[in-house]
Amino acid sequence: MLANQDKTKDTEKKKTVRKKDAEQADAGKELKKKLQVTFPNLWDKADESERNEAMRFAEEYKRFLDLGKTERTFIQVAVETLEELGFAELASQDYWPAGSKVYQTIRGKGLVAAVMGSGPADAGFNLVGAHVDSPRLDLKPLPIYEENELVFFKTHYYGGIKKYQWPTIPLAIHGIIFRADGSPLTISIGEAPDDPVLTITDLLPHLGSEQMGRKATDLIRGEDLNVLVSSMPYADPELAGRFKLGLLQLLMERYELTEKDFVSAELELVPAGQARDVGLDRSMIGAYGQDDRVCAFTALAALTSLENPERTAVCLLFDKEEIGSEGNTGAQSRAYEYTLQELFVRSYEQPRSQMDFARMLVRCQMLSADVSAAYDPNFASVYDSRNSSYLGHGMCLVKYVGARGKSGTSDANGEFFSRIIRVYDAEGIPWQTGELGKVDAGGGGTVAVYLANLGMEVIDCGVPVLSMHAPFEITSKIDVYHTFNAYRTFFTKL
Repeated sequence: MLANQDKTKDTEKKKTVRKKDAEQADAGKELKKKLQVTFPNLWDKADESERNEAMRFAEEYKRFLDLGKTERTFIQVAVETLEELGFAELASQDYWPAGSKVYQTIRGKGLVAAVMGSGPADAGFNLVGAHVDSPRLDLKPLPIYEENELVFFKTHYYGGIKKYQWPTIPLAIHGIIFRADGSPLTISIGEAPDDPVLTITDLLPHLGSEQMGRKATDLIRGEDLNVLVSSMPYADPELAGRFKLGLLQLLMERYELTEKDFVSAELELVPAGQARDVGLDRSMIGAYGQDDRVCAFTALAALTSLENPERTAVCLLFDKEEIGSEGNTGAQSRAYEYTLQELFVRSYEQPRSQMDFARMLVRCQMLSADVSAAYDPNFASVYDSRNSSYLGHGMCLVKYVGARGKSGTSDANGEFFSRIIRVYDAEGIPWQTGELGKVDAGGGGTVAVYLANLGMEVIDCGVPVLSMHAPFEITSKIDVYHTFNAYRTFFTKL
């Protein structure tokens, strides 16, 4: 009897201990949830409706990518889209009331689009700015040459590429070339299923021992990026240079072009082919030029979804970011500042001063919409895993970029960053944060510093990307969709 009582007491004591342990564990979990920050995988949180919407949005994005393979074509498609949605050229009226939808192109390679706010423009604009240029191969001014009965284009690479990634892939040629009389000819060859493509040859491994012993930066040298164009000669077998002449004859007969016309041409070689779903689950997108057209598209989509924002909402699309934002179409060009001034002035029926505009600029808020480097476990050594963005975890907010000791960055103010976080949390917008990689592993820049120089509040943010600057970059569909939502919320709630 006593033994049974002791056994019962022991059992009850164990139950009490287990209950206390469970309560303590629950309390620990609650405390951890309250005090620690986590950025969950968004596929885990998404219901069927949200997943379907992310998939649908991705199809729109892929179509836009396929149509806009260069900065010129992206802006062209953007303008066509804006006009279909009722946007008008900014210069077509002196005054634009609240709710007006306007745009202005920057030499066909950049864009400023806006929806006029219901509040006073003096309070500042909300801007989202992305770039539409991507790493590529440009033709040299005199690109055509013949070597051993083959005809090639000489190229000059644009932006930060790994040169060894560009041989042996199908290439399309896009751009504009001007005939002797000044008439322009738009070129797009290599995208249609029955189009020919171009390519760069590589050395067979059987003879590649010397090549394979080089540093990766020299594996394929810049002067080796010669594009195979043709191999049929002009009919006269006695004529020197007849293979080059055969190509020139074709260009004249088909396009009325001469070799001289290439001197002023802007012709770009980009990977041929369409954006594709990646993964057996179709959860990702693979395509050329997602840096930074994924942010350009989501920014434009967010702007066009607005009807009557309180603050004037502006989408800025820049050229030349990949080479330092230089030139009259890059973010350093005052053309964008002047267009913002036009927006400001045309928001009022009465004249406004230069000082009024300067004061307004300081009150502006901007998201510098550029992609982040998603953590890649195959190359883990260059990342700080505690401070990296991850595919499938939403848009990445980045306080600073730059290299080493933060050189070349604007370093967003904590007050502005905190305000964005509070709004996103209140609106249920998922976000994450991180840096490019380990401190001394490298670095990079964005347009943020150039807009911050005008006095406005700016922070970097964008979609995480795998294989950045490669001919085929990877994004997550759920990240793309929620980046659109994040930009839209920024336009309407801050």
